[in-house]
Amino acid sequence: MSKIVAVIGASNDRRKFGNRAVRAYRLRGYTVVPINPHETEVEGLRAYKSVLEVPGPIEMASFYVPPEVGERVIEEIARKQIPEVWLNPGAESDVLIARARALKIQPVIACSIVALGQDPYAL
Repeated sequence: MSKIVAVIGASNDRRKFGNRAVRAYRLRGYTVVPINPHETEVEGLRAYKSVLEVPGPIEMASFYVPPEVGERVIEEIARKQIPEVWLNPGAESDVLIARARALKIQPVIACSIVALGQDPYAL
């Protein structure tokens, strides 16, 4: 069974990293759950307004939103019991990192697309 990842800030704009991440995770065999309150579908996948709407467990989340948005979303991540969040370049802040740790969520401060072995500019 594939690992389930929520892409926070998933987008239909194929130039945006929130879209490139959806494609990169799918290429690597992950089950991807796009999260964006303004989209109903991303890359043919149903999009959810919040991780709290997603049925079943989510094993990790990858943030492609500004830190101030992430600072609000991290509370939902905790309620959904998602143990790990990837804070991609531009998504991290000291406040968000500290809050994640306080909520017993493991923050990973790195580009998730690169960590998957993909070139984000080639997607």
